[in-house]
Amino acid sequence: MSDWAPKRFWSTATFREIDGGGHEILLDDKVLQTPGRNPLVVPTAALAELISAEWGVQEEKIDPTAMPFTRMANSAVERIGARRPEVVDYIAGYAETDLLCYRAASPRELVERQRKSWDPLLDWASDTLNARLFATEGIMPIEQSPDAVRRLKQVIDSHGDFGLMGLHDMVSLSGSLVLGLAAARDVLPPGDIWERSRLDELWQIEQWGEDEEAADVASTKAQAFMDAHRFFHAAS
Repeated sequence: MSDWAPKRFWSTATFREIDGGGHEILLDDKVLQTPGRNPLVVPTAALAELISAEWGVQEEKIDPTAMPFTRMANSAVERIGARRPEVVDYIAGYAETDLLCYRAASPRELVERQRKSWDPLLDWASDTLNARLFATEGIMPIEQSPDAVRRLKQVIDSHGDFGLMGLHDMVSLSGSLVLGLAAARDVLPPGDIWERSRLDELWQIEQWGEDEEAADVASTKAQAFMDAHRFFHAAS
C-alpha cells in the first residue's frame, strides 16, 4: 500500500472576514477551497479560527483525519447547501426511531436506569420544544404524534447550513434527535449527553466486560460527538 499523502505547502494558516459576511481561511495568501473547488466561507470567526488552527498544526504530510472541523465545514458547503430539505428530513426522521423511546422490558435495574436517564430529556423536549415523544418497550415501531414531529422538524430547519451539519452528526452518532437537540442547546454537558446515549452499551459492559476493539470504536465515536458539538456552537 502506498504511503503517499499530500504535503504541507504553506507556512501560516490564518483567516479573514470578507465583504458581505463570513470568513475565509488563508494558507499563506491562498484561499482555502473545498474538495469540489468551492470557496470555503464559514459564518463565524470562531469557526474560522478552529479550521485555521487545524491547518496550522499539520506536519509535513497532511492528515485529513486530524481535521474534523474542516471536514464538517466542507460538508456544510458541498452537501447541506445543495440538499438541505433532504438533510432536514433525514434528521427529523430520528423522531420516529429515537433511542430514548425504545426501552427494555427487563431487567428491572436497566429499566430504572433508562427511566431516570431518558425521561427527563423527553420531558424537556415536551416542555421546551412543545414536542412530546412517547416511549415503548421493545423494538416494535411506535407512531409518534405528527404534530410533535412537525414541530421538531421546524426546530431543525431553523439552523443554518453549518449548524445543521453539526446537529446532523450529533443526532446520527447518538441515535437520538432529542439528545442531539439537547446537546445543541446545552441542556446538559456534551459528555453527559453522550454517556446517556450509551446507557444500554454501558449496561452490557458491566455485565460482560468490554473488548479492546469495541472500546476503541466507542472512543472514536465519543470524540466525533464532542467535535460535532464544538463545531455546532462555533458556527452559531
